[in-house]
Amino acid sequence: MKILLKYLDQRVNSMNIEFIEAKIAEIVKELEREVMEVLMDESLGKGDTNLRVKPLSSTKQILENALDSIRMVDKLNKEDLKK
Repeated sequence: MKILLKYLDQRVNSMNIEFIEAKIAEIVKELEREVMEVLMDESLGKGDTNLRVKPLSSTKQILENALDSIRMVDKLNKEDLKK
C-alpha cells in the first residue's frame, strides 16, 4: 500500500485533481449511457444483457476506486504540506 501511495503521490503532484475528476466523470457518464443502451435492447435475453453489463459495471467501479485513491493521496499530501 505504501508503494502505491508513494507512486500515486508522485503522479498526483504533477496533475490537477479537478481535471482527473472531470475526465473520469465523462468516462463514467459514457459507461452509464452504454449500460442503458444494453438494458433497453429488447432483443437481448437476460443472460446476454448481464454478460454485456458486467464489464461496464466493473470498469465503472475500477474508475471510482482509482479516483478515491487519488483523492486520498491528494489529501495526505496536503496534510503533509501543512506539517
